[in-house]
Amino acid sequence: MKRIITLMAACAIAVPVMAQNAAVVNGQAIPASQVDEFVKMMTEQGAPDSPELRAQVREELINRVVMVQAAEKAGVADNPEVKAELELARQSVLIRGLFADYLDKHPVTEAQMQAEYDKLKQANQRLEYKAQHILVPEEKDAKDLIAKLNQGGDFAALAKEHSQDPGSGERGGDLGWSGADSYVEPFANALRNLEKGQTTAEPVQSSFGWHVIRLEDTRQAQFPNFDQVKPQLEEMLRQQSLAKYQEGLRAEAKVEE
Repeated sequence: MKRIITLMAACAIAVPVMAQNAAVVNGQAIPASQVDEFVKMMTEQGAPDSPELRAQVREELINRVVMVQAAEKAGVADNPEVKAELELARQSVLIRGLFADYLDKHPVTEAQMQAEYDKLKQANQRLEYKAQHILVPEEKDAKDLIAKLNQGGDFAALAKEHSQDPGSGERGGDLGWSGADSYVEPFANALRNLEKGQTTAEPVQSSFGWHVIRLEDTRQAQFPNFDQVKPQLEEMLRQQSLAKYQEGLRAEAKVEE
């Protein structure tokens, strides 16, 4: 009876110890926490956590341990090339850990992101133009159209009848809203010099032909709101912070030739 009780006690102690391991391969334990970490990496990449995934991860870790044990038994770790690769891998892991630690201790703040957003928004203030145009192959054709417009001709009707631009011609020459830099240079320059409601007094030549251009309206280009670009701002500031940190470490390092 005493022997049975002792055996039961030993089993009670062994069960929680085994529960801490996913498997034991040739006496080498694979902690369950290692499975959890591997699964976490995969779920962060989009894989759903499931019993099937955990079983696959467990098998992968077992296979890795089996292969590593075989490599160690074969003395592979003593190969100079393998040693060099192991050292590079070790350095990479340590550097990633260093960067993660630095970012944890120096997180990007809401105020930093807002300040960067305001700076970018200010730097990207530009006009958008709503324009119409009629494209014809000859300068004379363009001058004739300008004369008709000066006599009260309807721009949209003339564009539908004469424009060689298959896209805008069917829409009465309507080009929609766009920045001037979306167009070829002669066209963009002419557009910038027009007032609202004004048509070019002379034809404008580009590589496509001759244009008659009318500016309907202008507006400030829309800039995405803060919440839309917040993740990109945070990542950009994180990378800038890391770059500055690396520069500082390099500057402080004593390097001898």
